[in-house]
Formats: sequence, C-alpha cells, structure tokens
Amino acid sequence: MKGNYKFLLLALLIAFASCSFTSKTFDDPDKDKLLVQLITYVLDQGHFNPQELNDDFSTNVFEDYLYQIDPFKRYFYQSDIKEFEVYKNQLDDQLKDYDIAFFNLTHERLLQRIEESKQIYSEILEKPFDFTQDEEFSTDYESLDYVKNKREMRERWRKQLKFSTIANYDDVAGDNENKLQDEMSIEAEARKDTKQALDELYDFIDDRDRNDWFAVYINAIVEEFDPHTFYFAPEDKERFDVAMSGNFEGIGARLQKKMDAITVNEIISGGPAWRANELEVGDQIIKVRQEGEEEGVKVVGMPLDDAIKFIKGPKGTVVTLTLKKVDGTIEDISIRRDVVELEETYAKSSTVIKDDKKFGLINLPKFYINFEDYNKRNAASDIKQEIERLKEEGIQGLVLDLRNNGGGSLQTVVDIVGLFIEEGPVVQVKTTGEPKEVLKDTDKSIVWDGPLVIMVNELSASASEILAAAMQDYKRAIIIGSKQTYGKGTVQNVLDLNRMVRNNSNGDMGALKFTTQKFYRINGGSTQLEGVKSDVVVPDRYSFIDIGEKDLENPLPWDKIESVDYELWGNYFDYDTTISKSQARMAANEQLKLIEANARWVKKIRDREIYSLNYDDYKREMELNEEEAKRFDQLSEYKTDLTFSSLPYEKNLMQKDSVLKEKRERWHLALAKDVYVEEALNVLNDLKMTYAIKNKVATSVKD
Repeated sequence: MKGNYKFLLLALLIAFASCSFTSKTFDDPDKDKLLVQLITYVLDQGHFNPQELNDDFSTNVFEDYLYQIDPFKRYFYQSDIKEFEVYKNQLDDQLKDYDIAFFNLTHERLLQRIEESKQIYSEILEKPFDFTQDEEFSTDYESLDYVKNKREMRERWRKQLKFSTIANYDDVAGDNENKLQDEMSIEAEARKDTKQALDELYDFIDDRDRNDWFAVYINAIVEEFDPHTFYFAPEDKERFDVAMSGNFEGIGARLQKKMDAITVNEIISGGPAWRANELEVGDQIIKVRQEGEEEGVKVVGMPLDDAIKFIKGPKGTVVTLTLKKVDGTIEDISIRRDVVELEETYAKSSTVIKDDKKFGLINLPKFYINFEDYNKRNAASDIKQEIERLKEEGIQGLVLDLRNNGGGSLQTVVDIVGLFIEEGPVVQVKTTGEPKEVLKDTDKSIVWDGPLVIMVNELSASASEILAAAMQDYKRAIIIGSKQTYGKGTVQNVLDLNRMVRNNSNGDMGALKFTTQKFYRINGGSTQLEGVKSDVVVPDRYSFIDIGEKDLENPLPWDKIESVDYELWGNYFDYDTTISKSQARMAANEQLKLIEANARWVKKIRDREIYSLNYDDYKREMELNEEEAKRFDQLSEYKTDLTFSSLPYEKNLMQKDSVLKEKRERWHLALAKDVYVEEALNVLNDLKMTYAIKNKVATSVKD
C-alpha cells in the first residue's frame, strides 16, 4: 500500500532530522528528558491528529496519570493532591521544556505512600473481620474523594480488605464441605489468603524500577492523542516483537487491564485457549495456578505484565485459571500451553444444505499476508481458492464469516472485495497533510457473483470493517450481526526510538506506536467510532457491554470526506424484502429472545457497584445470581437441523491428519449450534428466492 511507503519516507525524514538528538542534548544528560523530547517531536510531526499542548491537555494528563498510579485512591491524601495541583496546568509547559519535575515529585511521594500502606494493611489483617455487621462496600472508586487523614486512610483500606476477604471467605466456606472448620477458622484462613495476595502484589511493585514508573507517565501523555498510541519501554518492546512474529508459547489469549481486573480481550485462533474452547472474551482472571501446585497466585490488582508472566509458560505445561465469567459465575479451567498454531488463522470453508439448496460458508479469522512476498499465501488468494472449490460443489449462495476478525493486511481487503465486484474503489485512506488516497480493485474478473451474506460482530475490526463497508456501499452483500462493528478506523505504525539518537549512551530508548492514517468508506464516511452498522441486527451476549472503540479513552472522532464515484452492484436481489423477512423471523425466535435477556442480565451484573459486607446477605446475593444464571443454561443446548461438510480436498487430508479431522468436526458442531449462522443461511436462502423471482419478472418484461 502506498500509504505505508509514505510512512517509511516520513520515518526516514524523522531519522534525518534526528541529527540534533544525541546523548549530549542536555547539559545534564538524562534519559528521561531525552525520551520526552523524542516522543513529543515524533507525535507533533507524525501523528494523524497532533494535539495542541495547552492547559486542557495538561489537565487531562494530570488526572489520567494520577488515576493510573492510584486508581483505588488508597495511597495519596488530599494534601498530596493539593501539592500536586500546582502542576495541573503546567505539564504542557514542562513537556515543551523537557522538564520532569512533576513526575519526580509524584514518583517519590508514591513510593513513600506505598511503604506506608504496607504497615496499614498488615495491621488491619492481624485482626478478624466481623461479617455479621451490616455495612456495604462500593466499587465506584472514581466517585471516591481522596482521604483527609490517616484515620480515613485506614478505614478505606479496612473496607477494601474486608471486601476482598469476604470473597475468600466464601471460597473457603464452599470448600469446607464436611464442616470440619468453624467460622473463626474459616475467617482466619480467608484473611490469610488476602494478606498473601497483597504480599505477592507488593513484591511485584517493589521489583518495579524508576524506568517502569516513568513509562506509566509517558503513556499517560501519549494516550491523550488516541487510545492506540502507546510507548513500549525496552522490555515491553521485546514482548511486542515476539508477539508480532507469532513465535511464542502460552495459552493464546490477549489480555487487558481495567481497574484491578485482568480481562480476556481476544482469543487467538489456533491457540491452546481456542482449542480448549472454555475461555471467553470478557472473562476476568482472578487466580493462576501452575501444574503441581496446590495454591494459585491471585492476579487481581497485579500489573498486567506481571500477571502475564504467570499465565505464559513452556509448551506442554498446564496452567489453571480461576475465572470470573461474563455472567458473574466463578469457574476453574485448565489449559495446556503450546505454540499458537498459525494454520488456524487461515481461511477455511464448509458446505451446508438448507431447504434442498447447497450453500457455502467461509470463515476468515484475520487478514493475513506474507510481508516479504505477497505472492505467497495470503488471505485474498486463499479466499479465492475456497470460493472456486465451493463452486465446484455447486453452492448457490455464500456466507463470509468475519466475526471476531480483528483485521490485518489492507491489501488483502482490496483484493478480496475484487472477488465480488467487477472493478472500482474499495477504501479511502487519509494521511495528515497529504491528499487522500483511493485504493481500487482494477481486476475486472469476478469470482463470485451470487448471493452473499457477511457476518460480523462487535469484535470485527479494522480491515474487517473496510470489507463489510465496501460490500454494503456497493449493495453487494447483506451485513448481518451486531448493531455495529468495533469502530477502529485508524492505522498505527511502530517506530524504534533508538533510530533517532546518535551516540546514545543512555541505553535502549524503547519504541513508540502511533496513529498515522485514517480509513474512510467509498461513500465518504469514516469507519472510526461508528464502525459498520449491520443491515440485519441480531442480539448477542455483548450487546450491552462496553466493547468497541467508542468505549476507549480519547478515541479519534468520526468524520466524513467526499465520496468517490462508484456504481451499485447490478443484480436482481431484493435486499429490502429479505431484510424485512429476517427481522420478522428474529422477532419470533425464542433463542434470540433468550440471548438478549442474557445480555441485559450480564450488563446488570457487571454494572453493580454496591456489595454487602454481611456474609449472609453476600451469600444470598451470590446464590440468587447463580440461580438466575441457570435459566440461561439452555443457550448452550440450542441445535439446528443443519449439517456441515468439509470439502473433498480436506477430507483427503483428514485421512492422514487426525488432528485436522478433530478440528473440523468441532467447528462443524459449533456451526450447527450457532443461531447466527442459521439466520445467515435463512437470509441467503431468501436472497436466492428473490433473485429467482425478480430475474423471472425481468426476463418476462424483456421478452
């Protein structure tokens, strides 16, 4: 893509300009100051939407940084904040002067308060908690005021520790099936578990050096530009490089930290977690236990990088995760670590019979490419090959499944769109200070001209959204899925900051990922924030959960540029009638009604902020939740009468590859229980019928 070449040119210009960046930049050489200079320069010159460093920017950095280092407001006092506020409107000026006085002050004070908190929690946990008292705890930490004095600080810690311990108490009481322990012993063991978890957390905090804390400050600055701009400290950059290469051993899941929770953000196709089929997006990891250990390590409140160290591990070893599921239930699952299998990121297809008609389904987990040689295996060439194979089987319609597809190569998107249209524009790309670029399909050949349905959900992002948007704008396909897709309409590039410094004696400077471009549909609208709105909206369990670009901090805005000239797909498909039929079907579908009810219930559970610290009340509330959750058990029991079959070439491979056979059988079983796939095939069947009717009418008129 030409836009990437423009970025490379920009990087070279930056590198050339970096002649002024040396370790001797300052009279008192300081790596922190040099890092501030490098990052502010790159973002000012290269970010898609450079921010003005003013008082508003300063205030936002001030508040976000303090939130990141003390989210539960259990370290700093009001007096500390008052002292810090001298800098509230000065951070923009400090950045321009490469001054880090604010960081130095807050860092030193934070370390002091952390040391003081060790004594506070140790003393509190020496005495029993009374779980018969009627008191409540709020997890709405943002609404809390900072404490005024040591007495208030101690009370804040007491309630937070009691809240942690009551959950441990419930666990220990639940394990005490034979009632061999009395309540005092159970309470003591629960309190011991709380202290052990905190001791382990503080061990990790103590291991963090100044560079780790400074990286937090830098990211509070750069994340004001947009949520995808991020500074990688040297150690983080090494992990990023490994992840990009795909050569790593672990469970195959991407995690994110929100408040004190380690949450599953993505299940990597082909990885151990994907194969085990138990871990889900939205699950929170509470505890991690290694094979052969009796006790696990609690990761709640632990820095994400430290938690990952426990979750990752050598191939063949087993890790057990204690999860708080999306519906609020607690569950243990065990996963055998392995190398992520890249094969499962490739496109795969199946045939299915619906009302005596044979249809095809292609699943594309990501838009993959060989960056060294595009002519080698890539998503576009594989999709083309699968379509040709499905055509040989006599399919009459095609479903392209882009659910959970987080994106990938833009060039493959352009080529895939070209498989379904004669020729024309696919996407517009805008780089700051440059004319927009229109990427087009110039190949007049069409591989599939029949009915087409594209499936998406809230986790379909970036390249997936471009493909769905183009097909929607051309009126080439019906988009079925969530109300809207993820809404990531931007491009990021990673710059090694070491390339910008001559005679560097300060060590590794890390790297900066920053946003350089923005995508626009051919109708002119951005995919940013709004994503792609489905033609046929179906409820799912994430319908009311905050998942998507719009739910992140500081996302770039939606906007619109001029549309480009393009011609609607010429066909005899009646999209409006098909969509109306689907909406009527879904309104009467009991499974979809139950899914929506489940989504609303999950939203209610996740939004809860007030918890009783009286154990009888706490236990009663937990039991009510578990009982209510049972009515949704039948969601997993749903089955269709559809039968899916692998193509002949795969059946031949399965005779020699039992693992492939098992994978496809599991996939086909999941498809046969998938109400969304069932509706996609209903839509496809309706499209086929409208084509026959309208084509017959058109032929009669012509005659």
